[in-house]
Amino acid sequence: MEAELIAVDNVVTMILWTKLFMEWQGYPIEKNILYQDNKSVILLEENGRKSTGKRSRAINIRYFFITDQVEKGNVKIEYCPTDNVIADFMTKPLQGEKFCKCRDLILGPQE
Repeated sequence: MEAELIAVDNVVTMILWTKLFMEWQGYPIEKNILYQDNKSVILLEENGRKSTGKRSRAINIRYFFITDQVEKGNVKIEYCPTDNVIADFMTKPLQGEKFCKCRDLILGPQE
């Protein structure tokens, strides 16, 4: 759980920088949605230290930058079922139907 929170914290800074860059180029960005498949991490991201339990109490406070950004409305966290995570295409060896599904989501339907 801590590794996912650290990764999301790092990604949020990149999301905010990209949003700012795109707006400077004249492309307004309405919302930044971050899809997550772990409901426990979503609670930590949205509620910060208030939702930490015994196992997550040792997580460093610096990893709660995401909580500030969610509260400000700069980033929105949404649950995405594990079966629909597009990042699996780049991080896991996929076969068959799952491979085709992820490929189609990224490249568009293939004939």
